[in-house]
Amino acid sequence: MKSILITFDQAYYERIVEMLEFNNCRGFTAWQEVQGRGSKTGEPHYGSHAWPSLASAIITVVEDHRVDNVLNILHQMDVETPKLGLRAFVWNIEQTI
Repeated sequence: MKSILITFDQAYYERIVEMLEFNNCRGFTAWQEVQGRGSKTGEPHYGSHAWPSLASAIITVVEDHRVDNVLNILHQMDVETPKLGLRAFVWNIEQTI
């Protein structure tokens, strides 16, 4: 099993949830309003007057064979709209209860 943490501009939320459902990634936890700034490019997401946009985050735990397809779709979304900001991070899951 792998965990995928996805951080993204709020504009992506519905597309990402639909993509997870389409790829049989049923369970996830979402944070609707998170703040941050990308390490390389993109606009800050601070929810302030100067930087009004906010980000969201989703974490999901999926079978190993689903990871590459999910990452490829997320990468394509990021390439299409690079200024919005979208990142994904993958960890091994050692145990679940």
